[in-house]
Amino acid sequence: MQPIYEGKSKRLFATENPDELIMQFKDDATAFNAEKHAVFADKGRLNCAISNLIYGMLAKEGIPTHFVRLLDDTRVVVKKVDILMVEVIVRNVAAGSYCKRTGVAEGTAFGAPVLEFSLKSDALGDPLINDDYIRELALATPEELAFLRRSALKVNELLSAFFLKAGLRLVDFKLEFGRLATDPATIVLADEISPDGCRLWDVTTGEKMDKDRFRRDLGNFMESYAEVLKRAQHALEN
Repeated sequence: MQPIYEGKSKRLFATENPDELIMQFKDDATAFNAEKHAVFADKGRLNCAISNLIYGMLAKEGIPTHFVRLLDDTRVVVKKVDILMVEVIVRNVAAGSYCKRTGVAEGTAFGAPVLEFSLKSDALGDPLINDDYIRELALATPEELAFLRRSALKVNELLSAFFLKAGLRLVDFKLEFGRLATDPATIVLADEISPDGCRLWDVTTGEKMDKDRFRRDLGNFMESYAEVLKRAQHALEN
């Protein structure tokens, strides 16, 4: 079966239900807008398991998502959505591009979460945008933008507490949202939440447990993902 869409880390397939899709997690790892690329056996399974676990936790806390059910080790059924071209980044600690733009030392904690918006465009390098850009590009209404802010901060609150139970510090993460195909007035959390899109540091040692291990050639890339899954499963059970 041919995918109807293939991204850097996932494929989407049509189903017999026009309102649902199958999302498959790939073993590919990319960085720097896919300038760096490699394939790691088992990466798709690990990201699928981590994202599935997190989406289940968020759903129980009342966060609406596109997730429907797990199909197998690398595939999930999701509700069909029209993805908003606004990526939401939540930062709790200075890292990555924030440090490059500001000169602030990596690891500097913020007094309150910092929210950023970027235009979802690989061709343009996902540039930062603000409320006025979003208005002029007609990416979201003011009401939708307010919803994105509220939802991102709530998810941050839930995820930070969850990962802390797992001995991990949630440094920053990226979220994507979409309008339901069956009800465009309803926006839900979409895509995935995994170490591909989160910075996670060990609470005790500060060791990086996310895609920065691939970006920075730190080694033990898949071992760190496996450890995140193990800790997340333990946190969910306790």
